[in-house]
Amino acid sequence: MRIIDHFIAGGHTGAAARHSDVFDPNTGQVQARVPLGTQADLDAAIARAQAAQPGWAATNPQRRARVMFEFKRLVEANIDELAQMLSSEHGKVIADAKGDVQRGLDVIEFACGIPHVLKGEYTQGAGPGIDVYSMRQPLGIGAGITPFNFPAMIPMWMFGVAIACGNAFILKPSERDPSVPVRLAELMLEAGAPEGILQVVHGDKEMVDAILDHPAISAVSFVGSSDIAHYVYRRGVDAGKRVQAMGGAKNHGIVMPDADLDQVVNDLSGAAFGSAGERCMALPVVVPVGDKTADALREKLIPAIEKLRVGVSTDAEAHYGPVVNAAHKQRVENWIQTGVDEGAELVVDGRGFALQGHEQGFFIGPSLFDRVTPDMESYKEEIFGPVLQIVRAADFEEAVALPSQHQYGNGVAIFTRNGHAAREFAARVNVGMVGINVPIPVPVAYHTFGGWKRSAFGDTNQHGMEGVKFWTKVKTITQRWPDGSPDGSNAFVIPTMG
Repeated sequence: MRIIDHFIAGGHTGAAARHSDVFDPNTGQVQARVPLGTQADLDAAIARAQAAQPGWAATNPQRRARVMFEFKRLVEANIDELAQMLSSEHGKVIADAKGDVQRGLDVIEFACGIPHVLKGEYTQGAGPGIDVYSMRQPLGIGAGITPFNFPAMIPMWMFGVAIACGNAFILKPSERDPSVPVRLAELMLEAGAPEGILQVVHGDKEMVDAILDHPAISAVSFVGSSDIAHYVYRRGVDAGKRVQAMGGAKNHGIVMPDADLDQVVNDLSGAAFGSAGERCMALPVVVPVGDKTADALREKLIPAIEKLRVGVSTDAEAHYGPVVNAAHKQRVENWIQTGVDEGAELVVDGRGFALQGHEQGFFIGPSLFDRVTPDMESYKEEIFGPVLQIVRAADFEEAVALPSQHQYGNGVAIFTRNGHAAREFAARVNVGMVGINVPIPVPVAYHTFGGWKRSAFGDTNQHGMEGVKFWTKVKTITQRWPDGSPDGSNAFVIPTMG
């Protein structure tokens, strides 16, 4: 059986007492095993990071940027291999897997500009003969704990900026699909980063807790479910770390009566069902305003959903593939049953879907609910599968209130031709990322990604300048060069700039 080892000090080491199975979601079969690391594994990675990081921090930003440029080139050259590897463990179709890699590369491209964004501020003549300037310096060692649904993109969102800023980085990817993160670490080493600057340790809660408690790790970035995000945030902060912890989501798409419904249906098909709904920025709730809009939207959605092709991840014609494992498939189907039990109308039922020749694969057909209400648990919680819920709103005010009052506040979208309605909605809705006729409003890499409420814990978002701020600390210097004739008259008075 193939073992997907840790990547520590530029090499593979996989001796472990405990392992976890890595499945092929298309067949349901175990294809590899991954070691579940211990404190000793983390300590080995920390020791190597501590040895490498000071020299990397002392490397000038332009040379660090050259490594990021070369890493970008290598990832692009190996994108077919990475996509195939990703699809085989996650289940995404190849095109979606390549998109996963590309959205990570967008942040690497931003990191290539690190010499510019690390420039500090300078004030000449802040006081008599006094100048003040600031500089951004790396924290030391950072860590990332990443989820299964974006095994390329989210690690690159984290380590790209952290490493470019001069930090060493330890990545703990999901044990469900760990091969791509390990391959990325190999490519970073090949690109010219020193051994120990990017390392990968595998594990479960034992490894997560070891990362959160280790005194040598200065900052932790996390993406996962909200309950675990809250746990990571509290434990990490209690240990004196800087923490950003991104949680779950229940993103809404508001459909105004003037919206282009054909475009909305096309957008919803991808946003709700793409990647089998396993996205924190998926659009699993659509809110048509008025029953007339709702009825017309439903009429168009049903045939569009029935035309969706579910297939193996290598099927170029498939719209989406299987979910990641059997447990997650069961969880999604349980939520569908919960919706039925709560009284929602199950218009399209994706349960019981079987793909010929792959009957043991983790496939779920697309499902559509109508007349879902805000008091239902299936509406309140994140399903994270190919399930779309229609929640009807009587008017614009109710449509604004639904996402604003929900426990999650990651993303939201409004579909309309009315500029005033869009502007009003964007200003008032209590959600961190807003799309106007954009179903998945993930910001470009030089802006920043982050939700509100139970979708994010911590006060700094990912990538963009927020990412630079998270992975660096500011030092401010006040300097004076005496003219050679000090009178010493006010040496014991607090200095002012007047």
